[in-house]
Amino acid sequence: MQLTYELEERRVRFPIDESLFPLDAIYGAAYLFVDRCYVFLDRPADQRVEVQLRTKGDADEATLEALAGEFANELLNQALRVRVGDSTRKIREYTMAKAFFSQSQTSSIDALLAELDAEELDEDPLEIEVPWETDAGA
Repeated sequence: MQLTYELEERRVRFPIDESLFPLDAIYGAAYLFVDRCYVFLDRPADQRVEVQLRTKGDADEATLEALAGEFANELLNQALRVRVGDSTRKIREYTMAKAFFSQSQTSSIDALLAELDAEELDEDPLEIEVPWETDAGA
């Protein structure tokens, strides 16, 4: 699929078919461009989104074409991310459920506390006094 676009003064606009690119992918790509240009989204028809990128400063035709190409590449990237996320959703949900709801014999905090209790502290060879070990009368 080739992205068709229209160039105007300081802006490029193009329609996107939602049957090819999910709305989440369009939003993801648009979000990555908000620091570089003004992004406007419109819905001219059902299952169609019109994206308009307007530069924040002066721009020539080559700059606008490059901006449209970069947006098209990012749109493909975001569409792939959405599809991979959808296809691995069950695995992620299972992994998170197992991590949250599995009970171990002792929690890691309990194990660390038990280890500290069992540890014998040697006397300080340098005889540096620790405030909580001093005599109350001293």
